[in-house]
Amino acid sequence: MPPETLTIELADEAATTRLGADIAAVARIGDVFALSGDLGAGKTTLARGFVRALAGDPAMDVPSPTFTLVQSYAGRLPVHHFDLYRLASGSDLDELGFDEAVSDGVALVEWPERADDLLPASRIRIVLAHLGSGRLATIEGPEEALRRLRRTLAIRRFLAGAGAPEATRTFLLGDASTRTYETVTEPTRPKRILMNAARQPDGPPIRDGKPYSQIAHLAESVTPFVAIAKALAARGFCAPKIFAQDLDQGLLLIEHLGDAGFLDASGAPVRERYLAAATLLAELHRQSWPQEIEAAPGVVHRLPVYDREAMMIEVELLTDWYVPAETGRAVEDAERADYRAAWDAAIARLALAEKSIVLRDYHSPNLIWREDRKGNDRLGVIDFQDALWGPAAYDVASLALDARVTIPPELERATVDAYKAARHAHGGFDEAAFDQAYAIMAAQRNSKILGIFVRLNKRDGKPQYLKHLPRIRDYVARVLPHPALAEVREFYLSRGLAG
Repeated sequence: MPPETLTIELADEAATTRLGADIAAVARIGDVFALSGDLGAGKTTLARGFVRALAGDPAMDVPSPTFTLVQSYAGRLPVHHFDLYRLASGSDLDELGFDEAVSDGVALVEWPERADDLLPASRIRIVLAHLGSGRLATIEGPEEALRRLRRTLAIRRFLAGAGAPEATRTFLLGDASTRTYETVTEPTRPKRILMNAARQPDGPPIRDGKPYSQIAHLAESVTPFVAIAKALAARGFCAPKIFAQDLDQGLLLIEHLGDAGFLDASGAPVRERYLAAATLLAELHRQSWPQEIEAAPGVVHRLPVYDREAMMIEVELLTDWYVPAETGRAVEDAERADYRAAWDAAIARLALAEKSIVLRDYHSPNLIWREDRKGNDRLGVIDFQDALWGPAAYDVASLALDARVTIPPELERATVDAYKAARHAHGGFDEAAFDQAYAIMAAQRNSKILGIFVRLNKRDGKPQYLKHLPRIRDYVARVLPHPALAEVREFYLSRGLAG
C-alpha cells in the first residue's frame, strides 16, 4: 500500500511562507524536513517561513545557505538549515554536524537527493512544484508526523473560517496536559489566542472499568471551557470571549486578556494581586451556579461533582509515583490500604463543607492582571475547563499555596484572611468549617501535585516540573497540623513524606 500523502495548493509566495510557519507550529526535536523541488519552486521561501516562526521574528534575515551549506538559528526549537546542492558526496554530511543538529533541534534540508540514503528513514519529505501561478506542496512521512501536520492544516482552515486566513500564528505555550496555545495576530485586530485541544482518548481502564481521566473528571474536549466561560461572563467575571469554536475538532479562537501576571520582575508574588484574587473568589462563591450550562445550542455541559472517588484517585498519585521516586521502592499493598484509610477519614469530614463551582487551577499561571480595568474586570481568569462542583475552599488553597511560585506563610495567611473578610462582609460564613475544608483540600491538592509532577517527568519526559517539589512538600507540611488531617498527618510524618 503506497504511503499516504498530503497535498496543499499554495496560491503565492505568501501562502508558501505561511505553510512553513504552520509546519513549524508542530515541529519537534529530531524532525528532519527534506525539501525537494526545482529551482524557484519555493524551498527557501518555505524554509524562511519555518525559521521565522520558530524564532518568533517575522522580519528575521534568513539567507539561503547555498555557500555556507548549513545555517543555525535559535528559537523555540533550535533550527539547522542545510543546503546540500554543493555537497561533494553524501559522506560529507557528517562533517556538517548533521547528527548533532538533529539530536538537539530540527533540520531543514534543501536538495536532500545529494545526501544519498544518509538521511533518516523517518524524514518528512516535502516536494514543491509549480502549479499555474502558484505551487503545489506534496508531503509524506511517518504517520505520527502526518498526524501532526494534518492538525496544523486543520487549524489554518479553522482560522480561515473565522475570517483570519492570513493570520500569523506564534506558539505561546503548552501546559501539563496535551493542550497547546498560539497567539494569533493580524494587522488590523488585537491579538487573540488559539486554543488547540483535540479530543483525547480515555486511556486504559484503571479502576472499575474507568480510565483515570473519567474518574478524576478531567475535561476531554473544549466543551466545558466554552460552557464555563459563558457562565463566568454572565455573572460579571472576566473570562475570555470566544470568537470562533469548533467543538468537534477541539479548536477555539478566544480573547487575549493581557500579558501581566501575578509575579514581579524577580519572579516574586505581588501581594496586592493575590489579595485581589482572594476577594474575587469570595464574590464567586457568593454566586448561585447552575450545574448544567449550555455550551452551544443543544450542547449542555454538566459540572461533575468533586466526589470521594475523584479525590481519592488524585491523592493516590502520591503513592503511585511520588513515593517510589522518593524512596526507590514500590508501595506495598498494606501500606497503600493504610494510606487510603487515612484519606477516607479526611474526605469524610468534607460532607458539610460549603460547595460551589471549583475552577480547579486558580493560581498564578491562570490569572491575568489588568491594571487599567476596574472591579471584577481587573482580573482575568483562564484555564478552567476541568471545573467541578465541590468544596469552595479548594480554589482558595490553590491560590494561597500557589504551586508555581513560593508563597511565604505570611502571604498565605493574608490571602486567606482577605477571602474570609470578604465572605464575612456579607454574613452567613462559617469560618471554622472553612478552615477545616481549607486544610483538607490544601493537603489533597498538594499531595496530588507531588504525584503529578513526578509523573510528568517519568512518564511524559517533562523534568522541568521537578524543581517545584520542595515547595509542594513545604505546603503539605504547613497544613498537616490541622486536627481534620490527624490520620493523614500520622501516615506522612511516619514516612518522611512532608517537610
